[in-house]
Amino acid sequence: MFKNLINAFKTKEVRVKLLLTLLLLLVYRIGCALPIPGLRADALVSVTDSNSFLGLLNSISGGSLSNGAFLALGVSPYISASIIIQLLSIAIPSWQRLSKEGEEGRLKIAKYTRYAALVLSIAQAVGIVLGFREIIDTRALWTGAPTWLICTLVAITLIAGGMFTVWLGERISDIGVGNGLSLLIFVGILSSAGTSLLTSIQGVSTNLNYLWNIIIFLVAVIIIFALIVFVDGAERKVPVQYAKQIKGRKMYGGQSTNIPIRVNASGVMPIIFASALLTFPQLIMSIFWPNSSAMQWYNTYMGAGSWPYIVLTALLILFFSYFYAQITFSPDDISKQIQQNGGFIPGIRPGKPTSDYLRKISNRVILFGAIFLAFIALVPNLIFKGISGGDVGLINGFSATGLLIIVSVALEFDKQLEAQMLMRNYRGFLK
Repeated sequence: MFKNLINAFKTKEVRVKLLLTLLLLLVYRIGCALPIPGLRADALVSVTDSNSFLGLLNSISGGSLSNGAFLALGVSPYISASIIIQLLSIAIPSWQRLSKEGEEGRLKIAKYTRYAALVLSIAQAVGIVLGFREIIDTRALWTGAPTWLICTLVAITLIAGGMFTVWLGERISDIGVGNGLSLLIFVGILSSAGTSLLTSIQGVSTNLNYLWNIIIFLVAVIIIFALIVFVDGAERKVPVQYAKQIKGRKMYGGQSTNIPIRVNASGVMPIIFASALLTFPQLIMSIFWPNSSAMQWYNTYMGAGSWPYIVLTALLILFFSYFYAQITFSPDDISKQIQQNGGFIPGIRPGKPTSDYLRKISNRVILFGAIFLAFIALVPNLIFKGISGGDVGLINGFSATGLLIIVSVALEFDKQLEAQMLMRNYRGFLK
């Protein structure tokens, strides 16, 4: 990766894209530090610590939510909108056909996703302002200003910040390198991890023995990081043989290739789906019924860290892993393409036997990937909690989910950068 970065900065065209990407990321981080008049940062810190859903959003946005910043909502509305649109693309036949229409269909789906992100930004901003009234500072504008006016201005600013984040992500994707929204999440998680580590190191001055807890914790992080990298590149290769075909005076085919089926093809999406589904009821109850008995019961028996929460999270990760695989990998379509191009899997008849064989292999590989995701989502966090000395900041900053996102985005960025360099070499060869 570092070699690709060095080579990229030596090429003017790719260097300009990288500098533009860094500039837009800097704009995003500045927006995560600009406070919104009317929001109390001290109250927001306690709210994000007590609410697991808002705590997850805060870690993804790099602490901007707890700071009461302009980009406090971050990319969370767009992520939720993408999940909803993907689900609707399967449930609604017309949208399913739209997703297969190439570039035009992709642009229409992207437009629908932006509209859904706007609706969710409005819902989240209004919910935060109305549900957590202690975060509003009535002296933000002038003495005697009506509370409804301050709440309206805060909500509008949060909505504008959420949509500005979507715009930044799309601009990075268009003129930069890599997926813009993924890079924004990447930078936010790294910022949260760095801030948590710095705060913990500053606490060593009061207790020198705590230094060993930090060292052991970082060693565990490195081991988990290496495990994620190892599994992320694992794949099952299904061999495909193409028969020789004579077209006119030329002979085509006769080559061997393979179909790579990745162990962790769905990435971190099943974990995000499962976490959002389990913490969403808590968010709704904390907004509308913060002191109800149902809220207390949910925090006690279904809160993060409880055994029902752990079991349900593992089951939902397994379910969403198979569900997401149905979106990204279609054995029937692949079997049809292989047959149309005169190919076959050695020992397997073309047609339905080929699709059944691919489905069987895919289900087995997805099972291992789902078990790995469930392990990464649950076990490392329990280990971190045991060896971190009770430091909540370290646990939130270096969650296993965050590490998985960092690895996935970093590897994808490296592939995009390598593709940019390869395209540049081809272009130079043609000239």
